[in-house]
Amino acid sequence: MKIKDLEYYQKLVKYKNFSQVANLFGVSQPTVTMAIQRLEKTFGVPFFIRDHVHKQLYITPAGQQFSAHVNVILNELEIAQQEINQSRSTKIRFGLPPIIGNYYFPSLTPDLMRQGLLSHLETYEHGSREILKMLKHGNLDIALLGSLSPIKEPRLTAFELAQYPFKVIISKSHPLAKKSQVNFSDLRNERFIIPDSEFFHEQAFKQACRIAHFRPQIIYRSADIHVIKAMVSENLGITYLTSLAITPKDSIASLETTSPNRQLFRLSAVTRETEILTPYKQKLWDLLTKNKD
Repeated sequence: MKIKDLEYYQKLVKYKNFSQVANLFGVSQPTVTMAIQRLEKTFGVPFFIRDHVHKQLYITPAGQQFSAHVNVILNELEIAQQEINQSRSTKIRFGLPPIIGNYYFPSLTPDLMRQGLLSHLETYEHGSREILKMLKHGNLDIALLGSLSPIKEPRLTAFELAQYPFKVIISKSHPLAKKSQVNFSDLRNERFIIPDSEFFHEQAFKQACRIAHFRPQIIYRSADIHVIKAMVSENLGITYLTSLAITPKDSIASLETTSPNRQLFRLSAVTRETEILTPYKQKLWDLLTKNKD
């Protein structure tokens, strides 16, 4: 079975036109036709039905099923090529979400410098959702990720490093500032300023609102946690953040929630199961996970 046959196949599933696929790859139409015939012969079933009267091409149920497998195969081959290329490099493609990068990662930098790792990091900063996607697609080697539940993704190895509770964050001049805790349902009339959809915070916030049975009034979204905290400090609204993002220097107050049940921001080091760690990557992985039982 040829890899190129599988590539032709996936494009034919997408475009349903032999001439278009042939032009896309710069080959003759019979080349694509013979590739599909080889695959159909190998598996003993037709993957396409050709309607010559209406000049239409239809994919069979078996063809749809095969396409799903081919997609996985081609994706794994692409990841394998990236990993092989990276195995020759001393660089580490490292995923780092903004909150973790600002409030957790700095404590690691002295050890990274002492072990000569800092100069080898190629850091990619995105929200945890995008970082997870990049890691699964082979675009990153190792990442620190935030999640609401333990990371149990196929073909990924995750090591949980810490847990931080979510808290309601308000201005020190807010009427609730004198309290230490609040029921989330009591916030139904508040104005919210929340992180945008790249962050797992949005998922935690939606869960809390759903359990409290109210639709929140969201007045602003931002990818910048510093902006959110500054707006909250000015009493323009309130927010829901992990305690990891709160520092003693922030001019804000934080409240525990009595309901919903305590939500946690779980911080994990993650890599792919198939990733062969080079000496530098292994040193980084060991540093991230040391003393974590």
